[in-house]
Amino acid sequence: MPRIHIDATECIGCGACEELCPGVFRIRDDAVSELLVEDVTDLPCAQEAIDTCPVECLHWE
Repeated sequence: MPRIHIDATECIGCGACEELCPGVFRIRDDAVSELLVEDVTDLPCAQEAIDTCPVECLHWE
């Protein structure tokens, strides 16, 4: 199963990933994205979030 890596040092907390894929991502109180699930099953949604990230801090592992 593919996994997503979030580079927390690059994340600006814009919220695009959470807006596009709220079942997979959320923005923490410290304005950094985090994964809500380990194994991502909604691949199109997650891929859209990865493609939309303005700082490219989301990647498939």
